[in-house]
Amino acid sequence: MLINQNTVKAFETSLDLIMSRVQDLKHSIGSFILKLEHEHQMLNWPSVLDSFALLSSQINMLNKVLKGDKTPSLRNMVLLPLELSLDRDEDLEKLTEGRVPVFNHDVVPNYLRTKPEPEIESKNQQRKNIAAQITPELAQKQINSLNKITGRLLDHLNTAKEDWETDSSSSRLNMTTDNRADTQSLVGTIALGKGIKQVRQQTQPTPSQAVMQQPRHVDQHIHKPQSTVRTHIRPGSSVHPYNRT
Repeated sequence: MLINQNTVKAFETSLDLIMSRVQDLKHSIGSFILKLEHEHQMLNWPSVLDSFALLSSQINMLNKVLKGDKTPSLRNMVLLPLELSLDRDEDLEKLTEGRVPVFNHDVVPNYLRTKPEPEIESKNQQRKNIAAQITPELAQKQINSLNKITGRLLDHLNTAKEDWETDSSSSRLNMTTDNRADTQSLVGTIALGKGIKQVRQQTQPTPSQAVMQQPRHVDQHIHKPQSTVRTHIRPGSSVHPYNRT
């Protein structure tokens, strides 16, 4: 199959765009896997839905690129290995992020195959045969049964939601957050001082007051009054005035 220069250029441009879309999709899938592994305890359903929505939009963008008018039909092109080697290829390892260090005979059948493995292909064929045996009438019956089950489940969920909202509203209405007696008592205490005992503070006396309050003790040795009677003993007299002899 001969390919002109314009086709080769268009193929290279489309291939770069496809690789960019695939890298974005790969990054989103890796982030989602890390979130499931490390943040599963704090993970909620809206966050999971956001991750699925991002993956879905990126897959749609990739499909638009593959089905675009400017993208050559990849089905019409055949990829053949030009060289196989048992030696380690650093460029190939870097390009494949360490997944394919060597491009040898064991790697080529897995990476360049255009059909799934025989076991997987056999299982897919069995599923297709089972699906082909279902008649349109039986398929419609199964769809109706599934719709009934889904409708009943939705009715139960809506009933439980209404009951929960009713119980919550009634509990909020019956809930009292104040006590009138306690409120009046608190207002009386703040405004009029009701219920507050007056406690006299015992102040310690100052040093001068302590001296004034001390009892006055008479010191006989210091404050003893002196007698005004004077006695005079004449020298040479040995007679005692009260001697009766």
